[in-house]
Parts: sequence; C-alpha cells; structure tokens
Amino acid sequence: MSVPSSPLAFELLAADGSARRGQVTTARGTFQTPVFMPVGTRGAVIHLDATDYEHLGLEVVLANTYHLLARPGIDVVEALGGLHSFSGWDGHFLTDSGGFQIMSLGRRPGGADRPGRRPGGASEPGRRPEGSSQDAKSKVDDEGVTFRSTYDGTQMRLTPEDAVDAQRRLGSDIQMALDICPELPAPPGEVREATERTHLWAARAAAAMDAARRDGIAGGQALFGICQGGIDPGLRHASAETLASIGFDGYGIGGLSVGESRSEMGPALRAATEVLPADRPRYLMGVGDPARIVDAIAAGVDMFDCVLPSRLGRHGTALTPQGRINIRNARFARDTTPLDTRENGGDGRPQPGARFSRGYLRHLMSVNEPTASRILTLHNIAFLNDLVADARAAVEAGRFSAFREQVNEVWN
Repeated sequence: MSVPSSPLAFELLAADGSARRGQVTTARGTFQTPVFMPVGTRGAVIHLDATDYEHLGLEVVLANTYHLLARPGIDVVEALGGLHSFSGWDGHFLTDSGGFQIMSLGRRPGGADRPGRRPGGASEPGRRPEGSSQDAKSKVDDEGVTFRSTYDGTQMRLTPEDAVDAQRRLGSDIQMALDICPELPAPPGEVREATERTHLWAARAAAAMDAARRDGIAGGQALFGICQGGIDPGLRHASAETLASIGFDGYGIGGLSVGESRSEMGPALRAATEVLPADRPRYLMGVGDPARIVDAIAAGVDMFDCVLPSRLGRHGTALTPQGRINIRNARFARDTTPLDTRENGGDGRPQPGARFSRGYLRHLMSVNEPTASRILTLHNIAFLNDLVADARAAVEAGRFSAFREQVNEVWN
C-alpha cells in the first residue's frame, strides 16, 4: 500500500557519506534538515511563546496529542482554529501520537521523571526502568490502548484511527502514527510483540489517512510511520522494511534513547536508516544531546526532537561549546562571562546567552526567579539550532567527519 498524492517532499541538497543535508516541503512551506524541533508538549515550549520561536528562527515545533487530548481537549483546540491559531505560531507543527506518554505516564500517577531516569533520555545503567509491562496501567490490545489521564485519572481510549483523527483535528503539519514504545532494557519477546503490534497499527493509520485524503479532510497533513525494534539490529531492519512496504510520507525511529547505551543505539539506528527510503525524511525521536545527534546525522537521520534543552534550562544547566555547566555552581557568583561569547549564531541571529553574565544568571537561579529558566531555555535551544546548522554546513562542505569528531571531543 502506498500513500497517494503525498503532501510532503524531501529534496537531498548534499551528502557526505551517509550524512544528509536536505529540504522538506510541506503544504505549509519548507524547512531545512538536519533540524532540531523543540518540544512544546501542551502547545507551548515551557517559558516560551510563538514570538520566541520567531526570534530563535525555529522551523518546526512538536506538540503532543496525549496531553492536548486530556487538556484542554481536541474539541477545544479545534474550536479555537487548530494548533496554529491556538498558539499564534505560523511555522510547522509536528504532533506525536502520544504512544510514548501513554506507556510511560500510565505506569505511575503523575510522573514522567521516574526514579532511574535521567533528564533527556537514558535510565541509570543496569537498572530496568520502573513500570514494566507487569505493572503498567495502560492496557494494550490489538485494537488500541486504554489508559488513564495523568491529570485526573479519567479513563481514555485511543486506537490508530483515533490518533489520526485527533491529530487531523489539531491541524498539525506532520502527524505520527500510534505506536508502542517499550523502555529498555526489556525482554526480547516484549520488544518483538510491541514491534509487531506497532506494524499492525501503522497499516491501520495509513489506511485512515488515505481515507481522509480521499474525503478531502486531511488538510495537507503528512503522516509518518514509526520504526521500533529495541536494540536488535535484525528486528530494526525488519521493522524498517515493513514500514517502507506500507508507505509513509516520512519515517520516525522510536524506542531509542530510552535506557540503552550510546554504543547499543548505533547499530540499531543504522539498521533502520539503511533500509528506510532515501527520498523520505527520517526522524529520530526523543534525542537531544549533541553527541547522539551527530552520531545519528552520520547514520542518515534528518530530524530530531527532545525536551532536553528546556528541561536542563529549568534546572539551571546550560549547553555550551565547552560542554554542560550548572549555573548554580558557586564559582559563577562573580563571573562576568556570558554563556555564549558569540554575539550572533551561525544564521546571524543574536545569541540569547550573549547578553547576560553567568553571575547574573546564578543570582536569578539562586532566588528562584523564573527569568533564569527562560533565558537558559532560549540559550539551550539556540545552541542546538546552531549545532544542526553547523552540521548542515559541514555536510555541504564535505567535512562532516571532522565536524563530528570536533563535537565528540567535547560531548563524549
């Protein structure tokens, strides 16, 4: 089955080995790849708004169907004109189907930040994340998933078709098929079962989108399928083949950076990208640390998202050319150095971290002034924007390997 009259096109502008520099064109417009997409879970990146997105030069922001389904509800967002009118943002929105949140938030009341989890991704080495399939409150069957809202405990139900319809009504530019994302490490049988069920749901999501396009109600939306398979390269390869045979506008690679090591992630990732269609964008979900980003670009990935820059910013951590720094540290109390000594980034935009001294930011964090978290969030997102912009330039110049080595010298 192939997706008829795809509203999305991917143009390869340059390549250096498997690393790609491209451009994605949607019904809304274009964006450049590799691209980093900040996470605006509930329709806004925490501490920021659409004016900030414009000042940062963002091209794509991610919103989450699970959270918007629960609060304020799809009906409300739709009545207020869809995500773009709702948020005042004219750029691209990508919506995740919510599969990961259903599995993770359903396991314990209230909590994405469970013990054993590190901000932005991996679990503590050697420790199985809490909330395995045995104690999960999310009930999965072949038809869909039943779960309770993390906000008020209301029982909710989501099928692949429901996820397509909900994201259609939200009005995002790119939507993701409903999948099952097992946390790692997990028993091989559990990973295989999740992968096979993800394939069943992917085919149904593609059929639902085909029907919406035939009925003229798809609104120019693109649909991405999601490859699963844990850290098993053979299963990843087979999953990518299955999704490619169904046919999507683009392809997500899910279920990585959820507890596995960086060395385990690499072979599984490459097993997928080697099979996924070269004329479609590839999106590694939930990855935001610089080392993993450049590793993934080297493997042929085009798109990234992560809560890392905003989560770190809220807790006083800044991403810098010298690595992470915790601005709460006493050594910064009288430091007049800005977070970033460059006044402008690679695209010529003013750097948010160039205006304020580390001493000033430490003071704001010490007195719990929210302005500090806002400044650090702006700075961290700008840092990752510059990272992918530099990666694009390195691919164009045929020097991506040297660029990757340079990044890894700091972030390994």
